[in-house]
Amino acid sequence: MINILKNQILHLLQKDGTPRRVTLLEQELGISQEQQGLFDEVIDTLCAAGQVIIDQRDLIRLPILSQEVTGIFKADARGFGRVTPQQQIDQQEIFIPAKATATAMTGDRVLVSIKPRNRDASPDRLIGKIVKILDRAHAGIVGTLRRDRDQWVVLPDGGDYARPILIEDVHLREARPGDKVTVRIRSYPTASQPARGIITTLLGPTGGFQTETEAIIRRHQLPDAFDPSSLVEALNARAAFKPQQSVDRKDITDHLIVTVDPPDAQDFDDAISLIRSRRGHWILGVHIADVSHFVPAGSALDHGARLRGNSVYLPGRTLPMLPEMLSNDLCSLQPDQLRFAKSVYLTFTKDGEVRSTRFANTLIRSKARLTYQEVTDILKGKPHSHSTAIVTLLRRMDQLARLIETRRRQAGMLQLQMNEIELLRDESQAVVGVKPKDSSMAHRLIEMFMIEANVAVATLLDRYCVPLMRRVHAPPKSAALRHLSQTLRLLGVTFPRQPSRWDFQKLIADTQDAKQALPIHILVLRSLEKAEYMPANVGHYALAAARYCHFTSPIRRYADLLVHRALNDYLSDNVDQARCRYSFDEMTHMGQHLSETERRADTAEIELKTICILHLLRQQIGEAFDGVVVNLSPFGAQVRLPDYGVEGLIPPEALGPDDWQFDAQNQCLVGHYSGSLIRLAQQLKVVIVEVHPAASRLDLAPAHDLVGRAPKNKTSQHRRRPQKQRQGRRRR
Repeated sequence: MINILKNQILHLLQKDGTPRRVTLLEQELGISQEQQGLFDEVIDTLCAAGQVIIDQRDLIRLPILSQEVTGIFKADARGFGRVTPQQQIDQQEIFIPAKATATAMTGDRVLVSIKPRNRDASPDRLIGKIVKILDRAHAGIVGTLRRDRDQWVVLPDGGDYARPILIEDVHLREARPGDKVTVRIRSYPTASQPARGIITTLLGPTGGFQTETEAIIRRHQLPDAFDPSSLVEALNARAAFKPQQSVDRKDITDHLIVTVDPPDAQDFDDAISLIRSRRGHWILGVHIADVSHFVPAGSALDHGARLRGNSVYLPGRTLPMLPEMLSNDLCSLQPDQLRFAKSVYLTFTKDGEVRSTRFANTLIRSKARLTYQEVTDILKGKPHSHSTAIVTLLRRMDQLARLIETRRRQAGMLQLQMNEIELLRDESQAVVGVKPKDSSMAHRLIEMFMIEANVAVATLLDRYCVPLMRRVHAPPKSAALRHLSQTLRLLGVTFPRQPSRWDFQKLIADTQDAKQALPIHILVLRSLEKAEYMPANVGHYALAAARYCHFTSPIRRYADLLVHRALNDYLSDNVDQARCRYSFDEMTHMGQHLSETERRADTAEIELKTICILHLLRQQIGEAFDGVVVNLSPFGAQVRLPDYGVEGLIPPEALGPDDWQFDAQNQCLVGHYSGSLIRLAQQLKVVIVEVHPAASRLDLAPAHDLVGRAPKNKTSQHRRRPQKQRQGRRRR
């Protein structure tokens, strides 16, 4: 318990890097009277170890950054990498140059020596050198088999490791150069010797959709099979399901209830009902599949779901958290089928304000399975085959959702439109194109209802002091906000250094239709913290919610299943049991695990989508595309292709015949002799030079000459002026 509480304290202090009073820290952690002595002991231990400092005003803060830290390494295909420090220091990435990565691979826990900042370095960037590999993340890699002279080598996928791995024995006779394989490492590389390994699995020819999918599953170690005990329990649950004989459930099978999901969805875990009372109030019913009824705590099903953490939705393939006989059948709220649900009823005033909430275990029967496109068409008045009652229901849902959205925006909710891309596949599942992801009101409609239900459940459990797995989103760090403000100012956009949510809203709204919308919204997203799971009540910054949890997707998220169990204890008048079902340590460990499995699933989905798109672009080498500069660094200009949703790099040598230097202060690349500039958010026509799908790498070049005639003087006027300005600033 002591170590868990230590990590929680350090985690909260790292969120914004600013000191806070010890009493405020107690409130954020939810320290009870019984835990007060333990909390004081942990604070004293941290102070004695120099991990925190408390001043005379009772303000607690982190110490100055140490010169050696531990962290998790993530490699880049270009050879360099980054380390995310563990909780002993203020959390920020440490850049590791290519020559300083030692033999580290993605996921390894490493010891990093941080180099002193020089005068010209970016204040927000730390540079380090890996001095020791503390723990290896895995003993195997996925890569492409190649013949190099008289040796077989495997080139690792995704930049996990930049150097080829020497294969000791190609014992799979059907293996051919260009095949995707998995390799078990027999010996890690040294300064003079390459890594060595043996092939364990042949996945198939590189570029095939199924091959690339299997490669992603293996590379991220995603579970894709269920143990026999889980399958037996699922079969027994299906055999024991007798909905007509259910007791202690409210029968609402006669209510008009519908589901709204993507066209290819199978696991329908939420359904909606909505009526108007005689007084004109809205009564919204959010009905969620009662997965906790079929997955008892401590069962094999529960253990497997907890290990997976969540379902993984890859393009063309789903790795479910629960066996399909549960996720796609028994728990799924299919139309015209009796199903168990946990229902949240929210009564709203005519203005969309929450008046009251109530909760129940229910028996439901969905009347229709609708897709987002169908809902969009109906709301636009297009022809349809659904009954008048369903059309009326959808129009009412649209009205209420808009009222809720308006109220939440007024409270400070942030909504970023990132123009995401979806893959188009043919009957053989081959990727044949891309299209913009649907972001119509039908999506936001369901999203608003789910947010309201999640807030209602979190508020209820807090009222009864029931520990719960929260979905938290910390406020952005002060350093990130300062950097965002400075960068936006370079783009001609005024933005406060310590903005409110409404400042963010105004920025998003004012730039929504501007040419700079994409890079600005990317900058905003990068400045925000990532949402996580934990029992401590930090709140949800982006949703402007003081209390929040995930409750509405228990088929695909284990965190929701935990919340369902707590709600079930409340509905069964067993609140005392709910209060002691999970300890704070256990919930903290589970939260860290669930946050990690979520990140792993998101990364796998993004990588596979990117690989598929890059294989498409491989057929268009030499063709020109519209791009926008979204990041600049000493490695060149990172350019996003909006039509494809991927980013490529223009290295300095491809920008033109000049000595290109990165100006971190002004966020631009400067031609030393010509004075030519590449700026952030600049619209740029680019051509595809080379595509490396396995490394998720796209090499670009400008479609037109960016460099004018170089002046005769070796040093241009552009380079001399900033030098004088810097000297002036130093004198001031």
